[in-house]
Amino acid sequence: MAQADFLSDPFPAPQAPEGDMTGPARFVNRELSWLGFNFRVLEEAENTRVPLLERLRFLSISASNLDEFYTVRVAGLRELAQAGNTTPAADGLTPAEQLREIDVEARALMHRQQGVFTALIDELAEAGIDVLGRDDVTEADQQFLDDYFLNHVFPVLSPLAIDPAHPFPFIPNEGLALALQLERISDRRGLQALLPVPNQIDRFVALPSEMGQRYLPLEELLLMFLSRLFPGYRMKGHCTFRVLRDSDLEVEEEAEDLVREFETALKRRRRGEVVRMKLSVGAPEALKSTIMGELHITDWEVVEVDGLIGIGDLSELVTDQRPELLWPPFSPRVPERVQDHDGDMFAAIRQKDMLLHHPYETFDMVVRFLRQAAQDPDVVAIKQTLYRTSRNSPIVEALCDAAEEGKSVTALVELKARFDEAANIRQSRRLERSGAHVVYGFTQYKTHAKISTVVRREGDRLVTYTHYGTGNYHPITAKIYTDLSFFTCDPALGRDATKVFNYIGGYAQPEGLENLAISPLSLKSELFEMIDAEIAHARAGRRGEIWAKMNSLIEAETIDKLYEASRAGVKITLVIRGICGLRPGVQGLSETIRVKSIVGRFLEHSRIVCFGNGQGLPSRKARVFISSADWMGRNLTRRVETLVEIENATVKAQIVEQIMAANLADVAQSWVMGPDGRFTRADLPEDGRPFSAHRFFMENPSLSGRGSAGANDVPQLTHGDD
Repeated sequence: MAQADFLSDPFPAPQAPEGDMTGPARFVNRELSWLGFNFRVLEEAENTRVPLLERLRFLSISASNLDEFYTVRVAGLRELAQAGNTTPAADGLTPAEQLREIDVEARALMHRQQGVFTALIDELAEAGIDVLGRDDVTEADQQFLDDYFLNHVFPVLSPLAIDPAHPFPFIPNEGLALALQLERISDRRGLQALLPVPNQIDRFVALPSEMGQRYLPLEELLLMFLSRLFPGYRMKGHCTFRVLRDSDLEVEEEAEDLVREFETALKRRRRGEVVRMKLSVGAPEALKSTIMGELHITDWEVVEVDGLIGIGDLSELVTDQRPELLWPPFSPRVPERVQDHDGDMFAAIRQKDMLLHHPYETFDMVVRFLRQAAQDPDVVAIKQTLYRTSRNSPIVEALCDAAEEGKSVTALVELKARFDEAANIRQSRRLERSGAHVVYGFTQYKTHAKISTVVRREGDRLVTYTHYGTGNYHPITAKIYTDLSFFTCDPALGRDATKVFNYIGGYAQPEGLENLAISPLSLKSELFEMIDAEIAHARAGRRGEIWAKMNSLIEAETIDKLYEASRAGVKITLVIRGICGLRPGVQGLSETIRVKSIVGRFLEHSRIVCFGNGQGLPSRKARVFISSADWMGRNLTRRVETLVEIENATVKAQIVEQIMAANLADVAQSWVMGPDGRFTRADLPEDGRPFSAHRFFMENPSLSGRGSAGANDVPQLTHGDD
């Protein structure tokens, strides 16, 4: 099937199923699907249409992704397998079976990462960026490195002998170390030693160069100066290794002091069991045996690497010194409507509901919304959820300013945001010192909803201005994540948001929500009701159609509901960036379902779902929603999430006819999923530039942000009725 127009092409001929599609074979394994996504990320490092340093960045991202996958997902499966748990996942694989499958795919991924690294190093050298070994160092470099070592490295090193008087040291999660086989020169007595590579120092040392850039890996520098660390010894052998540890957190649900409980859990995380060790190929057997014995690991947990260990650190080489090797610069737009009101966010929102599409439209508008609220004497109260945010967060700063100005400020800080727990503890304490009321939500649920409300006195009434988002209140990631920010002063949406805050802060289940569904209470059931409505339309001979966009689709009952809809004749088009447990295009199961993934310059993160409402899509009669939730078990049943219905006609048109239309028309960065669960690149047109959604959004203002159409360049889609 040609992929030049993903939506308007007829659905491909369905494939006969392999295996019993009434059983577990109808699902794709979650972990293997995720590894498939990371292969797609890695392939961007091989994509010659991507600038060279951006390709290096994709390689680094694929490695960092895989590390997190091991420390969380593999660690969890490992615990289950060790405990003898044989409960199968939805796809029928037990924990032990999943671990075997993961090991095969992950080792293939790591091998390919090294191949890509080798190729990129050659291309970087041709572009004047050299990554050297210690044998490549010149005499001129030697003097610089001598000074660098003594003044920047030596003071933080801790060379350690390994013998009965010096037990094997603790190597933290993601810790890199050199293991050394030494011999004393005077009597040839052997010594094993360890040299942890400090993570407080850059992994790559930048060497002086009149032309181009030259880098030396830190471990190569350490090997050059071993005689200063172990005087009187010569090196007989060495290896480099890096460990990953179980990083999942276990927190007592009945903890009296939740913050203190999380601080204790974070210390336990650092000392979690080793789940994977990378070891340089050709390591001396005695050193390898010592390391494995001391870390209590088996051959299954060891990956021997012929190349660079710690590929994630290559991100250090992606600098702005060579702009021609990076994406062309892009400055997010300030919406024209906000400019029309001289930057007054409240005036812009009062005029009409507004949807901003980040990063194409600046996240500074969200920050401005809260800063303006903090400074406005007519604002009486602010409520805010915080799942992830930056270290020196302007959002937190604005909330602190508002509290210090005497406004009522409630901040719902989620302590269970993985790998941001410590940062969130710091932010919560800062907010409390300023006088804000800090709430931590539920111990059994994460609060993943993205909501902010500002209550403002206008005349003789109080008006609630509400922000609903699909992404985090994080100004750094907002520059590379595609997300939606919906601003409104609609009273119903304000009341809904207030009820959600009351639910999280006081356990009072909300009644009578008007334009909002939330998990774990009603989101899943309302989704199913709307899917059932499309099924009824299709069975009645009307156009049943669903478009949805999200990061992951894995929840078994939801997938079965989509299969049911497909069997009834509902056309379903899904844009799933990462994990997808659904098999599209299977005869008798999912003939009318298509799935694509977009992987490119920006990380697709927004969640959207559109229902044709009997008219097909696109249609002005469609029901359109934005959400904080992916369709995963955790999001639908174990988190507080939002599903917000959009009723403003301009915003609906922006989502359906601009955002979703461009995503479906994209071929430049698209992958299409087959019934076997594997993705293949979309076919590129033989003539002209392939349509890129990312490029389109960079070049065209959003509809609601400027108040008039700006989407004329989207390929026209005419499935639905107007």
